[in-house]
Amino acid sequence: MTSVVDQLESITDEDRGYTGSRFAEVVTAVFANPYQRVWGANGESPLPVHPVTFRSVASGMQRASERAVDSGADLRWGPDRKGFTRLVHPNAVCLIGEWEITERTDYTGYFSPGSRALIVGRYSTCCNETRRGRVRSLSLAGKLYPTSDPNHALPLRTANFLTQEDIGGMRTDYINDAELRNAPDLTATRRGAGIATLLATGAAFQRVDKEPGIRQLYAIAELGKAEDTATRTPEFMRLKVVSTQPRVPGADLDFRDEVMAQIFDRGDPTPKRTLTFTIEVTDQGKASGPGFRVRWRFENWRAIGRIVFNHAVVSQNADTVLHFNHPTWRADRNDPKTATRVNGRKVAT
Repeated sequence: MTSVVDQLESITDEDRGYTGSRFAEVVTAVFANPYQRVWGANGESPLPVHPVTFRSVASGMQRASERAVDSGADLRWGPDRKGFTRLVHPNAVCLIGEWEITERTDYTGYFSPGSRALIVGRYSTCCNETRRGRVRSLSLAGKLYPTSDPNHALPLRTANFLTQEDIGGMRTDYINDAELRNAPDLTATRRGAGIATLLATGAAFQRVDKEPGIRQLYAIAELGKAEDTATRTPEFMRLKVVSTQPRVPGADLDFRDEVMAQIFDRGDPTPKRTLTFTIEVTDQGKASGPGFRVRWRFENWRAIGRIVFNHAVVSQNADTVLHFNHPTWRADRNDPKTATRVNGRKVAT
């Protein structure tokens, strides 16, 4: 018998029929049902913390992994229009802004110099812990729209990326100090009692795709690229909050409140500031260590642009409806013919 989790996580007609989305449509969706009508206002309920359990991951992660790789959908409403419960990163804040490449590069698509794209970001943490001073793994997923017009009339296909701190977790008190990479370190023992959940997650992705600890960046390098132009993709990307960004104080502060405070004053719905990340890339990196303790060493990081977020919300739809495609692994990141997963199936190697 198919479980409810499997039904929600499986590929649906909604996924198969994806032909792109409008930026304004996605923004409207994620702002539709905030947990707090005005963030930080007196009388508002505390932000909910959605749990992560081994049982839900073990029963649903296989289907969720297939869906994450196979579905390009930007919004997954589901049959009840309530989306689906994320199994691993259920707690987040959604960010709206612009991606810009300001420096010369030899890369293609939206890594090329002068590129500007609208972006929808989801800053989350794995798994149950959201508070400062605890072990948690901060993460930023991004969805690029190849336009600078927020009211672009036609649906556009998006390019998605995923970056994260150490997958096992870290004690990074401020988002200002987090180093988010598409190839994060892994210290499995930091998960403590949650190590079984981590291993189940990795095993599911391994069965579905390949290299579950790395998310390649070719979707960005192929966004807007002419078909007869060869893809040139950076191998690694690192996102860091710019040094001029203020630090938000507070013991036991929830990271969602920290992110919101970078942009808003409590109790005021009008954005007052921006949150800026530097985009850095390199093609030189090497991993070492056993599977449960992976360490990356990089050389020649180079700043090529920035992401500037100017609006944000913590909402139910951002946690359950907003979806980010996980690009399948390619043996050669610049060659689509080397993809691990094609047409919903893993290619034999």
